[in-house]
Amino acid sequence: MKLIIIGTLSSSLYNFRGQLLQCFNDIGTSVKALASGATATDINAVEALGANYIDYPVSRSGLNPREDFKTFKALKKIFKAQQPDVILAYTIKPIIWGAFAARCLPNCRFYALVTGLGFAFQRGNWKKNLLMKLVVILYKTALKKADKVIFQNPDNKQVFIDLGIVPEHKTAVVNGSGVDVKYFEVKPLPLTPKFLLIARLLGDKGIREYVKAANIIKQHYPQAVFQLVGPEDPSPDGISLEELTKLNQNNSVDYLGETSDVRPFIDDCSIFVLPSYHEGLPRTVLEAMATGRPILTTDVPGCRETVINGENGWLVEKANVEQLVDRMIWFIENPLEWQRMAEASRTMVENKFDVHKVNAELMDIMGLSK
Repeated sequence: MKLIIIGTLSSSLYNFRGQLLQCFNDIGTSVKALASGATATDINAVEALGANYIDYPVSRSGLNPREDFKTFKALKKIFKAQQPDVILAYTIKPIIWGAFAARCLPNCRFYALVTGLGFAFQRGNWKKNLLMKLVVILYKTALKKADKVIFQNPDNKQVFIDLGIVPEHKTAVVNGSGVDVKYFEVKPLPLTPKFLLIARLLGDKGIREYVKAANIIKQHYPQAVFQLVGPEDPSPDGISLEELTKLNQNNSVDYLGETSDVRPFIDDCSIFVLPSYHEGLPRTVLEAMATGRPILTTDVPGCRETVINGENGWLVEKANVEQLVDRMIWFIENPLEWQRMAEASRTMVENKFDVHKVNAELMDIMGLSK
């Protein structure tokens, strides 16, 4: 059995799909892992998991016909050379152009893993709405011959069905990418109110709302700490470091840059925050839950699956600074509730989001179970 898995960022192959690559390897599957711009470190990390790495050109953001055609041609060439039996693609560009390219292999099964709807599905001005229409057409055309389209939450699945992109019988849902509960161990909660947001610097991650809330709270609770970890992002929704500095002119938030290991930062926080506008199922939230942290996130697809209100955290309305402030103040004023919520987070991860359980479901959907 030959299998190809396609992503965009090379680091995501081992950070988010590492355990899955091992699962493929364990059943004797020959795995080729495709992404773009890998370093020698990235390639070594992927190949240590039993896969062979192949680089291909892909532009992560925007629709550029010339660049996207290069992606399609490169994938088609790789597919013809490798002759895989199964292809698994995740994120928008690999799914769309991978699905089109896979048509050169009539006997190959194609699976799409939709890890979130992203910026392209957010309505707004005429440019955003036009982008959404184009993306819907591309998805619908590309996925006509897909064997299964797999989602990380039921809301995203319903959007695809309602828009006529894919029929319901071709869909499946898994609980995100899962989290390794051994790698993310439970750690004691700090005694001070220390909030942490880990995300790429994107407007849709709620960065602006987080900084605004911190500015308000620091005036009344100067002991509260607000931290932000994550890299800049080139997408149209990206927030530059210059804009972040302006938003954070009161220095309410400690921006700590990007990291290759989130664990020390999660270990050091008492409440994990993600005010996102939309997610597939947020990996950072699962990692914080596994570490035993209360969660403050938004009542939107993907995020709402991680929190039971009042049990392991709170859900607030997206883009609502006032609600975010109210719940942050609740945490500051109710420190005796943190431990109970932390334990509930860990239990939920073990029961529902353990990476081994998620990967077993995914393998079963793809007909690759042991």
